[in-house]
Amino acid sequence: MTLLLRGPCRLLAPHRHATCRPRAGAVCTSPPSSRFIALPQRRNASSSSTDNNAQQQAPSPSPAPRRTRPKTALFFPGQGVQKVGMLAPWLEAFPTTAVPIVEEIDHIVGYRLSDVIANGPSKDLNLTPNAQPAIMATSILILRILEKEFGFKVDERVDFTLGHSLGEFAALVSSGYIEFEDSLHMVQKRAEAMADATRKAEEEYGGEYGMVAIVSEPPHMQQLIPAIEEFVGYGSEGGKSESAENRSPIEQVLIANVNSKNQIVLSGNIERIKTLVAHVRQFLGHDPRAVRLKSDSPFHSPIMKPAVGVMHRILNGRSRRVRGREGEDIVSWPGLVPCVSNVTARVFGSREEVKDLLARQCLETVQWWGSIKYLDQEEKVRRWVGIGPGKVGRNLVGKEVGMRGKDAVKGGGVWAITDPSEIEEVLRGLEETENLVEEAE
Repeated sequence: MTLLLRGPCRLLAPHRHATCRPRAGAVCTSPPSSRFIALPQRRNASSSSTDNNAQQQAPSPSPAPRRTRPKTALFFPGQGVQKVGMLAPWLEAFPTTAVPIVEEIDHIVGYRLSDVIANGPSKDLNLTPNAQPAIMATSILILRILEKEFGFKVDERVDFTLGHSLGEFAALVSSGYIEFEDSLHMVQKRAEAMADATRKAEEEYGGEYGMVAIVSEPPHMQQLIPAIEEFVGYGSEGGKSESAENRSPIEQVLIANVNSKNQIVLSGNIERIKTLVAHVRQFLGHDPRAVRLKSDSPFHSPIMKPAVGVMHRILNGRSRRVRGREGEDIVSWPGLVPCVSNVTARVFGSREEVKDLLARQCLETVQWWGSIKYLDQEEKVRRWVGIGPGKVGRNLVGKEVGMRGKDAVKGGGVWAITDPSEIEEVLRGLEETENLVEEAE
């Protein structure tokens, strides 16, 4: 494999931060390939604009047929990455941009969520109705800072977006399917419905509910998933709204996330999860590590079924919070960039599919590993940028695609922007891999 790269990284200094500013380019695809070559300078802004206009008029968002850079994916984190004070570095570094966004966040949710994020305590921030809006809003705030302070344009620099569970809402905002105001309102109502469903299960049936990550060696995972499905009596695919609904919540345990080749997450009654893990250790002959997650609800389990109805009602309604879009469909189609669904591990194919899958996502298994494999192996994505609090997403992606930071061998990299101090490294990494593309055989 031969790698060539021409052209220095251009260091710019927007506002206070010197950084490597990305150049404009078109959203596009590459043909099958086996090695990398260097290309000339990117096309000028006028040709990029023409490509973008043509893309927005197409029946569905899809990369253009020619490429001038490696394919790039933007991904966003889910619940559990929340941290008291996570907005502070952004407010300090970029007050002009960040302060109005924080004020908008508080206005949309109807209370000073920013105070909970800033001051906690952690037990309050960790509550689902606070944690979910806080994480999603922080992720979009970081993206807006990149756009305004550094000229980063998703529709010019990114080929696919995706988000882990809750992060899918930020992904849909970033790729132009749902406006921030509508999405944050949805996240708030979704979180309230999830918390209410858990409370009702506890009151009616007793028990403690939550989520537990199961970490095992990859060879054992192939046995582990069917063993769990056999133990609980039904599989996660297609069964959460049918066979599962006749069981009491105290009996319900399902696979909530398939995160990587060696990690899944179980959701449901904690005691039953413990029993299941003991069963696995006894009958499968290995000892997977079980880690209780920072979650007060059993997400992606049948207990969440009421939240699906809430989401369907909102998604089938009209936008009421976005100036200039009053009365319009809450989902725009096509979007600017293809977005990968958690449920199918494939790109959303229509407006109606966005509405259906985004609502069902409350209940269904998050196919994160499948999504990363699809983008890596089938779409040949070579650059991955995580935006939002925490680095769990970056670690999961990096584990699957075999990269950390810039990887000259693979012609791409895996990065995360969780703090202002990381922006320069990420934008420089994108700039330095900008002219690498895969050569057609």
